[in-house]
Amino acid sequence: MDLQLHKAAGANDVAAIEALLGKGADIDARDGSGATALLVATHANNLDAARALIEAGADVNAKDGIEDSPYLYAGARGHLEILKLTLAHGADLKSINRYGGTALIPASERGHVETVDSLIKAGVSVDHVNRLGWTALLEAVILGDGGRRHVEIVDLLIKAGANVNLADNDGVTPLQHARGRGYSEIVALLEKAGAK
Repeated sequence: MDLQLHKAAGANDVAAIEALLGKGADIDARDGSGATALLVATHANNLDAARALIEAGADVNAKDGIEDSPYLYAGARGHLEILKLTLAHGADLKSINRYGGTALIPASERGHVETVDSLIKAGVSVDHVNRLGWTALLEAVILGDGGRRHVEIVDLLIKAGANVNLADNDGVTPLQHARGRGYSEIVALLEKAGAK
């Protein structure tokens, strides 16, 4: 298995990437974990390598063995510039990770405000429910810290039309979760949006 392209991507070595592709390297070849060179570059947030691969036609939706793709991983980790490149080059907004969630859900949980904004603007469904029974709004409340970034994310999701009353698998609403955690600013936003 020839992994020179993966090594070049991991080293953020654009010259090596271009030379290897010029010699006919398989741009979407997989390593032992199922990752393409683009996913290796995305894991490391190597923007130059990612850009070179994406512009040469690398598949932004190619999933590895744990169902991560460059698009999903960039979204989940808040690697904003790589995310924007994937969005401009055919990211599948309906693709889901191993938890059955869109990129918007982990981005909301982890407090990546600009990433959440970019994904909403790209058209990712704000009310998608993952295998845990959680939406992006529920994850921002349940797994967030109630701080400034999560308050901004809740606000963005509400403004994007998120269903503020979509409860988890146990029937607990975002408002109930926010109250239970003492997140007063989030409670206020939800109440203003008609949450029950």
